Amino acid sequence: MRNSYPAGGFGGNNMDGMWQAVEELRSRFEKRSGTRAGRGEVRSAILALLAERPMHGYQIIHEIEERSGGSWKPSAGSVYPTLQLLADEGFISVEESNGRKIYSLTEAGREEVAGAGAATPWGSEQQAGAGFAALPKAGVELAQAAAQVGRTGSPDQVREAVKVLTDARRRLYSILAQD
Repeated sequence: MRNSYPAGGFGGNNMDGMWQAVEELRSRFEKRSGTRAGRGEVRSAILALLAERPMHGYQIIHEIEERSGGSWKPSAGSVYPTLQLLADEGFISVEESNGRKIYSLTEAGREEVAGAGAATPWGSEQQAGAGFAALPKAGVELAQAAAQVGRTGSPDQVREAVKVLTDARRRLYSILAQD
């Protein structure tokens, strides 16, 4: 992000530069945090959820999003083909109910889940990374608040905001300095 911010800072007549910096910050965070899962995670998530109870596709997508704390929402374009593949492999069965396809594990599916262990894509290993998904969101929200103060605040409010942001930056670096 070197050279992304205006050399003269954000004060005075350089509000366009501040907004450009906020947008660049937001786009860089979005690229890093993303919502894409690694290969096989959609599959293991679906199997883990269906081990609990039968569900339709939308419920599966919603449950994954909720259990990952909003950091992962698989698309229908990844969930439904995976459901079809699992059905073709004999791990799940499909029944029509009220115009919806309800998916449930077969005996082979239960054996597959038991053999895979208890790890889920949103389990303890992922929860340790949940902060990584929350950090970019918090950074963007902070940048948006700073931009709002810069746009509508009085000169005294802007000076106070600069002090708060300077302190926040120092405190973040002090976190990295800890052992």
